[in-house]
Amino acid sequence: MTPRVKSIGTKQKALKINLDLSVYGSFAEIGAGQDVAANFFKAGGAAGTIAKTISAYDMAFSDAIYGEEASGKYVCETRLMKMLNREYKLLNVRLTESADEKRFFAFADTVSALNYQKTNESHGWIGLRFQLKPNGAFNDVVIHVNMLDNDNILQQQALGIIGVNLIYGCYTHHNNPETLLLSLLDDLSTDRIEIDMIRFEGPDFKDVDNRLMSLYLVKHGYAQAAVFGPDGNVMQPYDALSKKHIVAIRGRFRPVTNIFLDMLKKGVKQFENEADVDDDKICILSELTLRNLEDGTNQIDEKDFLDRVDILCSLGQTVLISNFHEYFKLVAYLSQFTKLRMALIMGMPNLEYIFDETHYKDLPGGIISAFASLFGQKIKLYLYPTLNEQGEIIHLDTFKTEPHLAGLLTYLKDNEKLEDIQKYDEKLMTIRTDNVLGMIQHGVGDWEKMVPASVAKQIKENHLFGYANH
Repeated sequence: MTPRVKSIGTKQKALKINLDLSVYGSFAEIGAGQDVAANFFKAGGAAGTIAKTISAYDMAFSDAIYGEEASGKYVCETRLMKMLNREYKLLNVRLTESADEKRFFAFADTVSALNYQKTNESHGWIGLRFQLKPNGAFNDVVIHVNMLDNDNILQQQALGIIGVNLIYGCYTHHNNPETLLLSLLDDLSTDRIEIDMIRFEGPDFKDVDNRLMSLYLVKHGYAQAAVFGPDGNVMQPYDALSKKHIVAIRGRFRPVTNIFLDMLKKGVKQFENEADVDDDKICILSELTLRNLEDGTNQIDEKDFLDRVDILCSLGQTVLISNFHEYFKLVAYLSQFTKLRMALIMGMPNLEYIFDETHYKDLPGGIISAFASLFGQKIKLYLYPTLNEQGEIIHLDTFKTEPHLAGLLTYLKDNEKLEDIQKYDEKLMTIRTDNVLGMIQHGVGDWEKMVPASVAKQIKENHLFGYANH
């Protein structure tokens, strides 16, 4: 595990950058993010660092400088990238005589802090474009933050700190992106700021896998969850999930099996048949929890994680990494982004897990409290039947729970919160992921018939999950 480097403090970081006469650049801050440049001015020696600061606070001025956004939004990634592009270009155009001695940077942020009525979502996009050597190619580090302080001034202060941390981190910890990531919350805490997206680009980050960086955000508690698409690119969760019908399916995906695909296909089809579901607004998430990524020593095998993600992405899946061990926490998180109908797709063993009260012993309201979050939204669980040890098919009508919870189960069925997946393939029900993994690792059995053909090909060609030629 990468250790967190001890912070030297925000003012000291700004001063160290100011005293490095090779680092020189511009600050462009829109909205509430006005405190980053201010930290460098207050630290002393800012003339050695700051070529220009600009606050395009008025929307008309902002549009005149950076152009209008098709979305009509100002706090968005496309606006941030326009700011970085323009400001960095101006440095190179206007300071050609300094190019041989200076490592140029352009810092930008576009932020919506808490309004007077405290009714808005407080968030922002922050980015740095920078050189590591004079006349060198540039790199980008871009983050999206959610601001959690319940006070506008405190939010602005936090933005000033994280901006300094980003600039200092990029110039000091660029050789270790995980350390750079960890340093972003120096002098801050996850109670004040959440970082739910980070992206590294450029020649000095050519070996950085941004999916792994997303994993680190969740692993270190900087974000509750992270999302990336089938193309492997990280996505800001709001952009991926906002105003969508969200369908989530949880698994270890080690490996993806035919029963998983059948479960997903049949479950999604039933969900699409719901009267209030718009097929064009469905987002399907394959969720990996940190617990499902840990090995027997509570460590995460990063290569194994990327192998699983590669397979999911090759199957066209959008991947969610989360730290939600319980389903009700997952639903509470997803409900932030949409008021539309949602669905969870799972096998019957997961329903047994959900009805196990031991998982809720630390909640003041116990299982009732958890179920209020899990089933309180417009959500339904689609359940794929399973075989028990006696070879009997277990579905909703044959599912048994503790006697004192039977009424709760009946209530959920009567209110259409639970539904069997129909037209399931009984021939697939003997497939067990652990058994398939054992066959792959020991080179025995017809495991290739239990996974999609494209998955079997990837496992063999890339020697995934312990596969070796036998």
